[in-house]
Amino acid sequence: MNRIHTQADWIARARAVLPAAGFGNFDASIVIARGEGGRVWDEDGTEYVDYLIGSGPMLLGHGHPEVMEAVLEQLPLGMTFFANNARGIELAEAICDAVPCCEQVRFVTSGGEADMYAIRLARAYTGKPKLLKFEGGYHGMSAEAQMSLAPAQQVNFPTPVPDSAGIPQGVADEMLIAPFNDLDAVSTLLAEHDDIAAIIVEPLQRIIPAQSGFLQGLRDLCDRHGVLLIFDEIVTGFRLAYGGAQERYGVVPDIVTLGKIIGGGFPLAALGASAEIMAHFDKAAVGPEKWLMQLGTLSGNPVAAAAGLKTMEILRRTGQYEQLRASGERLMEMQSGALNAQGIAHRICGDPTLFDIYFTDADPLDYRSARHSDPRRNEVWNCTLRANGVFKSPGKLYPSLALTDADMVLTQRAVTRAAQAVADMSG
Repeated sequence: MNRIHTQADWIARARAVLPAAGFGNFDASIVIARGEGGRVWDEDGTEYVDYLIGSGPMLLGHGHPEVMEAVLEQLPLGMTFFANNARGIELAEAICDAVPCCEQVRFVTSGGEADMYAIRLARAYTGKPKLLKFEGGYHGMSAEAQMSLAPAQQVNFPTPVPDSAGIPQGVADEMLIAPFNDLDAVSTLLAEHDDIAAIIVEPLQRIIPAQSGFLQGLRDLCDRHGVLLIFDEIVTGFRLAYGGAQERYGVVPDIVTLGKIIGGGFPLAALGASAEIMAHFDKAAVGPEKWLMQLGTLSGNPVAAAAGLKTMEILRRTGQYEQLRASGERLMEMQSGALNAQGIAHRICGDPTLFDIYFTDADPLDYRSARHSDPRRNEVWNCTLRANGVFKSPGKLYPSLALTDADMVLTQRAVTRAAQAVADMSG
């Protein structure tokens, strides 16, 4: 049998069997063959420094030897059981030790699934139907989450705009949308609606930081109105700090969702809260009418749990987060320096552990202000970076602990060329 060697061949095969020739996640014009450390290679053998890192999970880099060893120890013992397993119980203990709001957790397979159950849990606990989310906030693929994630049209708040076909009007009727970083808007909505179960928020919304006092303000408003606060920490959990955004910002929600890093590169996510709130997953504790049914074939998978446990153990070691932040700050400085040298208006937006660039002279505060003054600049920037060996999302850059000085040198060269390319198009 002849092996397919070229990326073009794989893309042609994908076009026949996959809608839009892809998995729905990323640019279908590239097919990744392998990853090692801080780098990936496509099917043509082209090498890149990897700042996509699987959209966040590979914080330690690809193929970390200790994680690989933990996985290989688990594999001959069994890959999945649909029953409790020791590695999953140990991982639950580690999460509860690390995350302030967690007394108990329930495992699922994806971050979007965790967010869906967190919303349902808030409704079960409060007995209220409505959910308040922020325009531009990403919370997975449930019908509620697909309201005003990336609306093409601007409507008056709090009207939701569906981002997907197939969502019934009844979902929109239970949703309220507010602008991120606007406590006054949230306060007004809570005062006008007494049937809100929860506010769900990314503590770092995509890459837009919460302004000083915003998260604590949400906590105070929720307490005042008897509303639950859900932190979607699928991205920020174990990235901003070992205890996630709760540790980094000092604000504790009622419910948290976690994913990406806790699976060590394998499909695993979780939601957690106090034992009182989590009791709704226990039919014997709350009775059939208040019970929240949840099950999943691969929930708490032992291979994923083993990978996550080892990843978390490594992250607890001295200096890991200092190294991650130092790398992120270095990347921020090299990009801002290259653009400043060309006189190109921009804003570095985010946290050193997760950020990107907006080509604008205004500070992004919410979905509507987080815009490129000329989107073509971002296209040229990202295309030039990829052509020079830097692999990233068009809207995010994830540093990892696997980055080396050689990776930084290559990235600096690519950034310098990208800044020149943007300057040339501007001229």
